[in-house]
Amino acid sequence: MGTGALETNRITNEEEADYSLHKHSDDLSKSHIDESKFDVHFKLWALRIPCQHCTLATRILNGYLLDKPRVKPVTEDPTCAKNRYLILSDKVQNQDLSDIPKQKVDELKGLCEVEVVPYSLTLGYSYWTAEHVLKQILPTGVEVPSSFETIVNPVESGQIAHLNLHDELLPYKHVIAKKNYPRIKTIVNKVGTITNEFRVPEFEVLAGEHNMITEVKQYGATFKLDYSLVYWNSRLEHEHKRLVSMFQAGETICDMFAGIGPFAIPAAQKGCIVYANDLNPDSIHYLRINAKINKVDDCIYAYNMDARKFISQLMEVPNTEATLEHSYEVPILDASHSCKIQDNAESNSEYKLLTVDTKDLGDNDNSCLEDVQGSTRHAATSVIAGKRSSSNYDEGNARAHETGILEGCRRKGGTNKRIRGSKISNTRTWEHFDHVIMNLPASAVEFLDAFRGLIKRKYWKGCLPWIHCYCFIRATETLESIIAVAESALNAPIQDTRFHRVRDVAPNKAMFCLSFRLPDACVIEDSQ
Repeated sequence: MGTGALETNRITNEEEADYSLHKHSDDLSKSHIDESKFDVHFKLWALRIPCQHCTLATRILNGYLLDKPRVKPVTEDPTCAKNRYLILSDKVQNQDLSDIPKQKVDELKGLCEVEVVPYSLTLGYSYWTAEHVLKQILPTGVEVPSSFETIVNPVESGQIAHLNLHDELLPYKHVIAKKNYPRIKTIVNKVGTITNEFRVPEFEVLAGEHNMITEVKQYGATFKLDYSLVYWNSRLEHEHKRLVSMFQAGETICDMFAGIGPFAIPAAQKGCIVYANDLNPDSIHYLRINAKINKVDDCIYAYNMDARKFISQLMEVPNTEATLEHSYEVPILDASHSCKIQDNAESNSEYKLLTVDTKDLGDNDNSCLEDVQGSTRHAATSVIAGKRSSSNYDEGNARAHETGILEGCRRKGGTNKRIRGSKISNTRTWEHFDHVIMNLPASAVEFLDAFRGLIKRKYWKGCLPWIHCYCFIRATETLESIIAVAESALNAPIQDTRFHRVRDVAPNKAMFCLSFRLPDACVIEDSQ
């Protein structure tokens, strides 16, 4: 008995349709639509009954009440607060209820006095899903965007949605955005290709607040970020968990392209010590914030510099024998690039430097890793609260680069519970680290040249580290071709390579993780 412009819901009496909405209608603009054109009107019947009988009456009429998503079949009686309307299904055509089995009608009349009244229902624009609306306005053959990346803030109500629309959808971008707002607080679309130094997309805000700061939760970790300043991809959540699951408590991790910490934070939560670097200063700013939020700032040391320079300086051996005599030391990188622990707002307060409680350091364990998941070596260091005034920071940090600063996995006042029971070694970074993460798939393979002659055999202990290098592979490329590029960058053959397909990023393009142990040929022998 309904009338309507859309064919989504079955309308039993089509002769009562007010109009029909056709695709490409002249009154539908690509940037603005008349929402009234999406109204669907139903002429139904309802039963007026006392409130106290509603529950039993709905059971009796099961299968004959209105059944539409997000529309309740029981509503208030506008004429009397003591009564309710039970809205009948549109398949009940007759006022005498002859469309309902007589047994049910008799049972209902035996329950209470029943009055049948006409009821008008209008499903407006806000009722319909974005997908349904877009199907009505997009040209034939244009695929309706069924999903988009959402960055959810569990504290505040709202999300940021990244549409990433294809060219044929761009004329409809404001319609698409408006339909998803205000359910999603901020809706953005990427503008052009990523060309900036930090690989951060440029966004256009299509609807909602011009505020891109939010928080995300992943596997027990909280990440604060400004989506307009740093890179974030929620679709990599399972990959973050997969890789970190290979790490063991007490291991030392080197993250060359750390971002805001999607690998570094959970690795530190697991009890690893993480040296995290990123070229983007905003990423490091939020990495420091996230380390504090997740209470792992004692296990993460952040750097803001070029990745090649970062790994080179991390592996630099002090150039005097006197320096080497200091036990349990690790290098602090160039003072002009290493990050202070405090946020920018705390620039006038004291800064934390690295130090160690040497009495908690265990024996060195140089057992060889049999494979990535079975690695057992534990080399651990961490950040704790040693203080120095900001005026003396640069001088002190530069001196630390020459002499090394002691580190250990303890906060002031007690043992870090995250690694309780794990073996802690006194190994320094030029002596051993366990895993290197290179999550810059557009060009990480090219950075493998940084490992040529990086490690000195004279000082290295145990097996060489596992390298986890992310890359894109197109349909025209093979796994063998990627290995060849990696070997060319290393200037050394790679053994026992392991590829993991992370996700498809385009119809002919996929993201992979290439894992392998650093070849012996990359090590400088004692005689060299």
